Amino acid sequence: MNKEELELTTMEIVAYAGDARSKYLEALNAANGGDYDKAQQLVLEGNDLITEAHNVQTKMIQMEAQGKKIEVGFLVVHAQDHLMTVMLLRDLVKNLINLYKKVN
Repeated sequence: MNKEELELTTMEIVAYAGDARSKYLEALNAANGGDYDKAQQLVLEGNDLITEAHNVQTKMIQMEAQGKKIEVGFLVVHAQDHLMTVMLLRDLVKNLINLYKKVN
C-alpha cells in the first residue's frame, strides 16, 4: 500500500467513526428529550458506520498479515484512536439511554 492509498484508507476510518460519533450524540439528545425510538434508530445507524470503519481497519490488518508493509504514522494512530474513542462513546450512550428510560 503506497502512502496515498494509506492516507485515503485511514481517512475512511476517521470519516466513518466521525459520522458514527455524530449519530451517537444525536441519539443521546433524542433520549434526553424522551424520543427513545429515534434514539434507538440513531444508535443503529451509528453501529452501521462503526461496522464500516471496522471493515476498513480489517482490510489493513489482512494486508499486513499477507506481508504488505503498512507504515504506522500519525494518521494511522489517529484513525485507530478515533475509532476506539467512538466505540467507547457508543457503549456510554447506550447506558445513558437506559438510564434516561429508568428515570423517566
